[in-house]
Amino acid sequence: MTAPDLALTRVHGTLHALQVPIPYPMKTVTVLIDTGGPVTLIDTALDTPEARGAIEDGLAALGLHWPDVERVIITHHHPDHYGLAGVVEERSGAAVQMLDVEIGRGERYWHLWEEWLPGHTKHMQDHGLPRELVETLGQESRRTRARVHPASRVEPLREGQMVPLAGSEWEVLWLPGHADGHLGLWNEAESLLIAGDAILPRISPNVGLYAYTRPDPLGDYLQTLGKLEALNPARAVVGHHGPVMEGVQARARQLRDHHHERLDFIRAEAARQPRHAYDLSLAMFPRDLNTAGRRFALAETLAHAEHLHLLGQLARTWQGEAWVYHG
Repeated sequence: MTAPDLALTRVHGTLHALQVPIPYPMKTVTVLIDTGGPVTLIDTALDTPEARGAIEDGLAALGLHWPDVERVIITHHHPDHYGLAGVVEERSGAAVQMLDVEIGRGERYWHLWEEWLPGHTKHMQDHGLPRELVETLGQESRRTRARVHPASRVEPLREGQMVPLAGSEWEVLWLPGHADGHLGLWNEAESLLIAGDAILPRISPNVGLYAYTRPDPLGDYLQTLGKLEALNPARAVVGHHGPVMEGVQARARQLRDHHHERLDFIRAEAARQPRHAYDLSLAMFPRDLNTAGRRFALAETLAHAEHLHLLGQLARTWQGEAWVYHG
């Protein structure tokens, strides 16, 4: 990324948003840079040469270099937000911070990835993932793991805690659903929310049930949408398709309606013909998807089916080699 192409936007005071390239359909992820004390990055993108170069250029445009970074706050453990955290830690000695809820599961996943992969794969197989896709799932997982450089030490932040940023105090929020321990930062005086992927303007954040997640991520996310609707920020800094969006309250209502429509669809499909989650995912996401996309589709379908199961609206029985949902 050359200097003229640098996508750097001042959000508020000393807080700037940098659009960093990622090799995913969203194309970029938002990395925030606060030049005030302490110098802070919020999220870090993937560990790729392109992302490293973009962040170096963004820092340089603000008169900074890697050693100047004193703190890194991670909104959630997904690779496009956490991937370079360990690199920043090594280059600057920066403290890396995440919500306490995220450290025990999500962040730990990257350290125990090799041990957890068989359980992750079995979880997908138990819900209908065909054998021919298991090998490609493993290959895709290894490619992703190679782009994550986890931090050696992560400091916990707690819901309700106040943290200094851009010359004022921001409240730490817990916004689960897209990730178990998804963190937000709220500046009430400015009605400004750092939202990560908790809400996005053009796409629905993936809400998936994985082997290592909380049992009802969709239920968590519906509560998060209610929290965002009540908060009603004037502006939110978002992880993709931003960096800043307005109309958060209306968007939260749209997303809630969207998920209720999907719940109605899954309920009707399972009542019409009992199926495991993979087959239900083919009905809910009928378009052609690559390996990663199909995995996200299965996890999202499963989150909806399990939400209905926990509500007592769908039954689940073990049939052959997979769980089957039926009305």
